[in-house]
Formats: sequence, C-alpha cells, structure tokens
Amino acid sequence: MSPLSGPAEDERTRAGEPAGAPSPARPLAPLTWLYAPGDRPEVVRKALSSGADVVIVDLEDAVAPQRKAYALDATADLLADVHPVPVHVRVHTPRDIPTLAPLPGLCGLRLPKVTHATDIHRIARLAPGLPLYPLLENALAVEHAHAIATAHPSVRGIALGEADLRADLGVREDTGLDWPRGRVVVAARAAALPPPAQSVHPDVRDLEALAAGCARGRAMGFFGRAAIHPRQLPVIERAYFPTPEEVEAAREVVEAAATGQGALALPNGRFVDAAVVEGAHRVLSLAARAG
Repeated sequence: MSPLSGPAEDERTRAGEPAGAPSPARPLAPLTWLYAPGDRPEVVRKALSSGADVVIVDLEDAVAPQRKAYALDATADLLADVHPVPVHVRVHTPRDIPTLAPLPGLCGLRLPKVTHATDIHRIARLAPGLPLYPLLENALAVEHAHAIATAHPSVRGIALGEADLRADLGVREDTGLDWPRGRVVVAARAAALPPPAQSVHPDVRDLEALAAGCARGRAMGFFGRAAIHPRQLPVIERAYFPTPEEVEAAREVVEAAATGQGALALPNGRFVDAAVVEGAHRVLSLAARAG
C-alpha cells in the first residue's frame, strides 16, 4: 500500500481501478438499532415492526440474572425463523453463542465488554462466519480499539458502551467522553469499517437532549444511533438525514464531478476532489433512503 493510500483506496486498486480514481460511496450502514429485552418476547415482536433498521435482542443488561436462562430460550425460539428486519443479539456470556449461532434468524452478535483482540478470536471460533460487533466499555478496550476492529474478518463494526465506560472512567460531564468517541470513530475508519453508531440515550422522555446528542455525534463522525424505545427512532432519523441544503450542495458536487475534469473548484469556491465526491454520494444515498 502506498503511504498516501488508505484501506478503501487499496481495495479499489486490488479490484483493478487506478489509485486515486473517484469511487461511488460506500454502502450505507444501518441508521437505527433498537434494543429489546430478550425475556420479553412480546416487546421484541413489537420492536420488529417499529421501523428500526436493526433489532438487537438484549440478553445482558436488560435481563435480570434469574431470567437469563428464559431469555436465551425465548430468543432461540424467535430466531428459529428468519425475520424481515435483521436481528442481532447482545449476548450475556460467550456460553450463549453455541445455542444462537446455528439459528437461521440470527444476523449478528453484539459482544459486550470486549477488551482484547484475543476475545474476538475466541468468539469467531464459536460462530464462524457470523458478523460480530464488539462493544468497547472500558479504558483498556478503548486503548485497543484498532486491534479489536481488525482482529478478524467477521468484525463488521465497533461501538462504545457508554454507560459502563462512564463508570470506568469516572466521567461526570458528557464532554468527558469526547476523546473515546473520537477514538472509536478513527479506529473504525482506519479498519475500513462503517462509522460507528452512537450509544443509547437513556432518558426516553428527553427527546430534545437526544436530538442535540445526535447532532453532536453526527458532527464527530458517527452514523446513526442505538435506541431503547421506538419513540427515539424518528428523532435519530431526523438528526442524521441530510437537510435540503445539504442535498442541494451534494447534487452540485456530483454534477461537477461528472465532467471528468479531475479536481476543480465550485462557483462558491469550494474545492472538489475524490473524497468530497464520495461524501456527496453518501448524502444523496441517505436522502434517497429518507424518501
């Protein structure tokens, strides 16, 4: 790899495209991820019809210790069928995985409290080929973010578990998590993974704070957010869908790039290169998803 190239450019070169050539935008990641407790099958089924892009059945924090076994059995029953919405499971322990991994309705595993790349190697052996999504929930995990993100081809995304991370770091103010948030965004990009989704906003009634947090996350490079209640989903979507002004600016960039003249400046003085064009394609793809 050239010192000036990155993971995406290197992949395009291997595919036969010249280095530095403009490329279409990377496929968009899911925007909304809705958690539902595994010991409440009726809530999980409602989540499946909520409009979330992905439903995450939670066998960890949302389930009381005495109901863990029931939650695993109920989730296994649910995943005996394939559902129109992708279903992931946040496991409580790796011992859950042999029960879940063979089931046709399982689309991915959320892995809490991962701290080392070796954790990923062990879990990948238990669930060969299944997409894995490590959650970084303490200082050591954040320090190892890139090693975890690149530990195995089955890793399809990383994210922070901010509730546990706050406790581990002793953080009182939200700004105290800015550095770990930036770290996970950079690690994901360096590993050629999709931008991470934001961690959940725990107050399901405070939608203003949720919207403000989403706006800040979007500015930091996150894409989408996990939710714990369906009422949070439209707030997340509004925050991440592009504005009409952003869509118009993206169209202008794409139209200018179609001239094939290489790098150029728009009438407003903005410089357009391959990275700007890729970003514009992403904005238009997201606008199309919004309808």
